[in-house]
Amino acid sequence: MQDSLYVALSSQIALERRLDTIADNVANASTIGFRATGVKFEDVVSGTGQKSVSFASSGKTYLSTAHGAMTQTGNPFDFAIQGDAWFAIETPAGTVMTRDGRFSMTENGELMSIEGYPVLDSGGAPIQLDPRGGPPKAGADGSLRQNGQLAGAIGLYNFDPGENFVRYGNSGVVPPRTPEPVTDRSDVGIAQGFLEESNVNPVLEMTKLIQVQRAFENTAALMKKADSSTDDAIKTLGSK
Repeated sequence: MQDSLYVALSSQIALERRLDTIADNVANASTIGFRATGVKFEDVVSGTGQKSVSFASSGKTYLSTAHGAMTQTGNPFDFAIQGDAWFAIETPAGTVMTRDGRFSMTENGELMSIEGYPVLDSGGAPIQLDPRGGPPKAGADGSLRQNGQLAGAIGLYNFDPGENFVRYGNSGVVPPRTPEPVTDRSDVGIAQGFLEESNVNPVLEMTKLIQVQRAFENTAALMKKADSSTDDAIKTLGSK
């Protein structure tokens, strides 16, 4: 009887983890470049044979690889990545990966992210443009030209966020290891004047929320039933 209580409790812990990720996804359904969080669970088995009991793990988060919709803005400082790659920005937490391409140029010519962090080139250095050269024209490979002259290049990177990854800012992800620059890949590029929307599907997330709520109610009923059975057993044994 105690096992059923522990199984139900492990289920509620897992559901709470799932609920947190759904809430975060819904809250960022309109965040540019946001990649949804998913959770995977595993059975944790205690004991062997007929005495074995299966519990739910607390879950491990992973980053969705689905692409968000592309929206044309016409802003020469808006950039969207086509393919599997990430922009790199320099933050107080170190290099951070992001798909949010809302950039701007300072009066000194520095290319900055929407949060005010330097955008990096493929060598990991901040991008410095000519402050008097006007908005750059970007090539599909990330190269930036001002007045027909090459002024710099936006770096594109690959990295594996791994399980239980760490987010930073609006849509950034802290890489667990040094990211690798993308080179010589025809399936990866940059579209100027576009932005990538969040890949969160609000309707799907709300459906998941309803499922989690029902599962939580079922486990609560199971715990109540198990607790009642324990009370009945104690009363029965106590009367003998």
